[in-house]
Formats: sequence, structure tokens, C-alpha cells
Amino acid sequence: MSKFRSIGSVIACIAFSINTSLMGLAQSKTQKSGGDTLRSRTLEEVKVTEIRQGYTQSLPDVHGTYLLGGKRSEVVRLGEIDANIAEKNARQVFARLPGLFVYDMDGTGNQMNVATRGLDPHRSWEYNIRQNGILTNSDMYGYPASHYSAPMESIERIELVRGTASLQYGAQFGGMLNYVTKSADTTRRFGFETINSVGSYGLRSTYNAIGGRVGKLTYYGYYYRRHSDGYRQNAISNSQAQFVSLQYQASSRLRLSAELGRSAYVYRIPGPLTEEMFARNPRQATRSRNYFNPDIWVPSLRLDWQITDRTRLMWLASAVLGARNSVMFDALANVPDTLIQATGQPRNRQVDMDNFHSYTSELRLLHNYSIGNVTATGVVGVQVMNNDLNRRQMGKGTTGSDFDLSLVGPFSRDLHFYTSNVAVFAESQFHLTPKLTVSPGIRVENGLTRLRGTISYYDPLNLPNNIDHRFALLGINAQYRLSPEVRFYGGWSQAYRPVIFKDIIPTSVYEQVDKNLKDATGYNAEIGMDGYWRGLHVNVSAFYLPYRNRLGSLVLNNPEGQSYVFRTNVGDSKTKGVEALVEAQFVKTNRFALTGFTSTAYVDARYTNARVSTGMDNNTINGNQVESAPRWTSRNGLTARYRTLSLTAQFSYVSETFSDALNTPVALPNGSKGPVPAYGIWDLNATWRVNRRFNLRGSVNNLLDKSYFTKRPTFYPGPGIWPSDGRTGVLTLGIKL
Repeated sequence: MSKFRSIGSVIACIAFSINTSLMGLAQSKTQKSGGDTLRSRTLEEVKVTEIRQGYTQSLPDVHGTYLLGGKRSEVVRLGEIDANIAEKNARQVFARLPGLFVYDMDGTGNQMNVATRGLDPHRSWEYNIRQNGILTNSDMYGYPASHYSAPMESIERIELVRGTASLQYGAQFGGMLNYVTKSADTTRRFGFETINSVGSYGLRSTYNAIGGRVGKLTYYGYYYRRHSDGYRQNAISNSQAQFVSLQYQASSRLRLSAELGRSAYVYRIPGPLTEEMFARNPRQATRSRNYFNPDIWVPSLRLDWQITDRTRLMWLASAVLGARNSVMFDALANVPDTLIQATGQPRNRQVDMDNFHSYTSELRLLHNYSIGNVTATGVVGVQVMNNDLNRRQMGKGTTGSDFDLSLVGPFSRDLHFYTSNVAVFAESQFHLTPKLTVSPGIRVENGLTRLRGTISYYDPLNLPNNIDHRFALLGINAQYRLSPEVRFYGGWSQAYRPVIFKDIIPTSVYEQVDKNLKDATGYNAEIGMDGYWRGLHVNVSAFYLPYRNRLGSLVLNNPEGQSYVFRTNVGDSKTKGVEALVEAQFVKTNRFALTGFTSTAYVDARYTNARVSTGMDNNTINGNQVESAPRWTSRNGLTARYRTLSLTAQFSYVSETFSDALNTPVALPNGSKGPVPAYGIWDLNATWRVNRRFNLRGSVNNLLDKSYFTKRPTFYPGPGIWPSDGRTGVLTLGIKL
């Protein structure tokens, strides 16, 4: 059972308890005790009714073994919002998280691509991504993207903690994004849930879960499948996921658990478009033989021991195992995948395979103590990582059109990215007064990454590269509770992002990689207010995020006067802004409620002390806007609820962004560089909670059929315009037995 229930759930439980108790009294018979006669009284039935508030809530000051007082955090409870769950529509699921920017590149629902505070949304790799507290980033040092992709039907709630809490879980600038899965009904030995969806463009999915409790053992598991033909041509997607969780309550204080999750999909990639192609028909494809296929397993073991009333120990061991595969013809959008004239045969495709072997062990100890009259809660811990990312690239694939990873020629690159890292952290939450809390913390990282392997076109003597990760990261947060409903919070915390695999692989013999690369460093600073009043919730924060030692390329000359590309640290950036969430209740009766929200952020992300290569020259980019960092992001919704039926209309606006650090003002004809225009999208979502066993969801996404796009990638899945989906519809039926 979740520790943190929604307001609606609590009210429902109270109503059930009162009703049960009173009915029991009404039906009691006359009893005799010690010669006295106890007579029954018939009481009138009492009903407690309430329409849930639906406000976004923050995590508590102490959450498990995490200290979150003084940090900005948000919780999204999927059972309480109207959203397109079947396709993981991020702008709807995360609508009330201000400043969240989404790469909306396809409607398959396979991956989440999100970021805040001007960071890079590619596969959410600026976050410490977790499921039930278990790390799911494929390789935190080599390829921090989260290829693991659980179905949103399996998620009960999503917890976002912004970057100022990073000392406790990792050093990521973005923060922690934790997907908490549904759990078994522990009052039953067996329960069953099925969620089935159908939608536009061949969408059909099924989610089937079982769970229950037998003695001291609680179990839960699901099986999931989804198919979509795709909004664009040649965009077929087939995905599946499985999950099993076992918990053994050895005693009232000791719990052991084991989990195994898997996600896999094959996505046929339709390819990028040019400017002219997008204007003519955004649904068209430039590729028919390109495929992407991640297959990820996440096993874990956990021990949760409440040693005493004041001391709690948590130990977690987990792994991310599996592969990220692709087979594709990779070229600019205006380069067609045509037959070779000399042979009349299709071109050979390129095969790339990444194999992940990422292991993490984490030990955390929470203890409540006192120093004089000051009470405190402290957390200390150690995190050990050992990773081996094997990247095999540029293999000569077949000339066929099916998903086929077989080779007809060897890989040109066969590399290993070995990382060993140990982090020790400590943080304490001091209650200086009943209202004021101060939380200082430290995290010390000590690790080494070693690049080894072969590149067919590169001198082996120039390849090996060692990168040290040695940091002492500091942070401090404070919180002042004006009342139980209103708090002021703020803090400062250092962070870093390691040099990742793609940053240091030379793409040709004419490139060299700096042997003294530096990890990106910086910090998050924020101050804000979070308050609840009758019919109103406001959470507003201002932040500042400097990001030093960004990676890029420069053009240099060797002693012989020959030019070459040098991959190195090219400069810094600074991001500042304001994030605001306002939720209001306009009308409220026992049966009807009308509520609204605005989730809006202003972000100014600019380069400082930076320059990048442009052909044979290096240009200063000081003052340029950071790529994929919109100035304005605003999502606004109005929800009408009548008894068990709710309807939400949502408008999302994202301002213009740029695809490259040079801020190319006019788009190139091939679509690879240029501005990404501003866009506004309307969505309509409805939920009918028929009773405790049945619910029905319906969504109309992009109601006005707007043609838009959110990104011009400079690398995978191909440079050019990647259109987002036009108008689509989804219908979902959920049943619990």
C-alpha cells in the first residue's frame, strides 16, 4: 500500500470506515455481560461525500531514506489526471510540471524525452532515472539515456525532484525522475487488472496484471503488448514489457524484495524530412529500411530494515543489462535511399549494437538524533558502480528491408567503455525551530573511465583514453514553514555530468580527442514558495544553473600546418528562469467541480566563453541560445468533474528554439539546421470512473491537427525535421477484478 494516498482515497477510506462501523452497530444484538443488559440502538446511516481536490503535491520532508525538505519536488498521480496514458503523451502526463520540455518526435509511446531548466531532453539523459528507486539509466557514464521503457499503464505515480537534491542519489544536473509502479492489493490473495486501448493509425495495446498477498509474501506482475502503424508512413512499432515483484515481510521491521523488469520494442524509423517535404506532407517518410531496437532487463534485490524506531537501513543491488540495436541507412533527409546504379541493388545498411553491463549497489542509513535542543534526521550512504558498455558500430548490414541485424562485413568500431566509481554521501536535516529546517550535505565521487578497443580507420596508439571522476560536491537547503500549508524553500547544490561515449569517439582519421577532457560541472540554485489555500495552490520558484566545460569540436592545425578536428571542452552556459504552477478551484459542490491550472516557465539559457567549429573556422557563440531550450513553456488546463466523470481541455505552448549552437537563423534546405518554430497544441481528455471495477478513458490529441515539430537532431536518428503527430484518438477500458 502506498504511504502517500491522494486526498480522494483518504476521504473514501474514512467514509467506508464510518459506514461500516455504524452499520455494524445498527445490526448488533442484545448482549449480556456480568448481569447487565446491553441494548442495541439503531443509528441513521451517515454518508461522507467529497469531490477530490486534485492538487499537485510535493514529496514529504523525509521520503523513505531520502531527505527532501527545502527542495522543489512534485508528484504526478496518474489515477487522478485525464491524460493519454496508452501512448505516454508526455505533454499531458507531465502537464503540471512547469518548465518540462518534451522532444515529441513520434507517437509510439516508446520513450520519454524530457528535460527541465534548459538541459538536453534526449531520452531524458540529464536525469537520474529510477523505477521504484532502482536506477534504469543504461550506463550513467557511457550512455546515460534511459532505454528502459515501462508502460504507463503500470505506473501509479511519478516523482520529480529538481537538481538541488542530487547529492543523495547522483550528481545529475536535472534531478531525479522516479516511476513508481502499481502494487498488489494486500487485503486479497489474488487480484487481476486489465487495461486495453485502441486508437488511430492501428494502435492497440493490452496490459494485464495480477497481484496479492499470501501470508508474508506479496506478489505483483504484469505482461504488456502494444502495436502501432504510426502517424507517419513506415513508422510501425511493436513493443512489449514484463515485470514481476516479490516482497517478503520477514518481520514487522524487516522486508526483503526482488524485482525483474524488461522492456523491448522494434520501431521502424520513417526518417527525417527537408523543409519542403515537411511543408508538403509531414506524414511522408524518407526511409523504409531503418529500425531501432532496445531490449533492456533491470533486475534488483532490496533489503529494508527498520533497525530501531529512530534508525532505518536500506540496501539495494541492481543492474541494467541488455542491448540497444539499430540497422539503418543514415544520411541527410535529401539523400534518398535508392538503388546503386552499377548493380541495381539496394545499399547495404549500417548495423550498430550497444551492449550494457551496468551494476549498482547502494547502502543508505537514516537516523533520527538530537544535538541539545535541536532534533535532526541524517542520511549517510555509499554507492558503487561498475559498468562495461560495449559499442560495436558501422557494421556492414544486409541490403534487405526487414529488421535484420546480421552482418556481411565486420564492425569498423569495436570499443569498450569501462567505468568504476565509488560515491560516499551524507546529509542532515536540522530542525532549528519548529518552522525552520536547514539541510547541509556532501557527496564525494571517485572513479575512472577507460576507453579501449579498435577503430579500423584510426591509429590504435591514439585511441586509449582515461577519464578521472574525482569530485567533492557540496550543497545546502533550507525550508521555512509559515503554516502547515505554506512553506518557503531554497538551496544550492553542485552537480556534474561525465564525458559520455559519443563525445570522445573520433568519427574519422581527421579527428583527435583531447586526452585531458573535463567532465561538465556546475550547480543548481533555487528559491521558491509552495502554498495551499482554500481553492488555490501555488508553487513558484526561481533558479540559476551554470554549466561549465561543455563538449564540442574545434578546428586546429598540426605542426605541419594541416587542419584537423579536435574534440574538447568548448565553453560554458548559464541558465536562469522562473517556474510557476497555479491550480485553482472555481466551483465546488458535492457533485460538480470546475478546476483549472497553468504550468508556465520562463528559461533563458545562453552560452558564455564558448566557441565551436564552422567548417575551417572557429566562431564565438557567446550570448547564443542553448539548443532545444525554449524561452517559454506553458501548459494550461480546465477540468470539469461531475460525479465520476471528468473532462479536461489542455492548451500547450512552446516558444521557438534552435537546433545548433550557432543559432542558424534560416533553415537549411536539407532541414538539418535552423530554428524550430513555436507551436501551440490543444488536447482533450476524458475519464469515466464507472465504479471501483471499471473505468473508461478517451483522448483526442492535437485536436486542431496542427503540423509541428520539436527537434532537428544533429545525430541519431538522422539530421533533419522529425514531425510530431497530427490529430489522433485513443479509447481505453480498464477493469479490476
